[in-house]
Amino acid sequence: MIFPKLKPSTETISLRLPKSLLDQIKTLANKRDVPYQTLLKLFVLERVQAELHLKTAKAS
Repeated sequence: MIFPKLKPSTETISLRLPKSLLDQIKTLANKRDVPYQTLLKLFVLERVQAELHLKTAKAS
């Protein structure tokens, strides 16, 4: 059985960023009207997918 509206489980982490970088992320998130942590998750997800795609392409 698949539950399409069920959110995947998440794990809390601690991440230290330079204040200037965090301020920039918060500014971008505010412009997109999304919480900054959500934007960070999207950025990380996009980068991981790109890296995995590059590794798959190089292996071919």
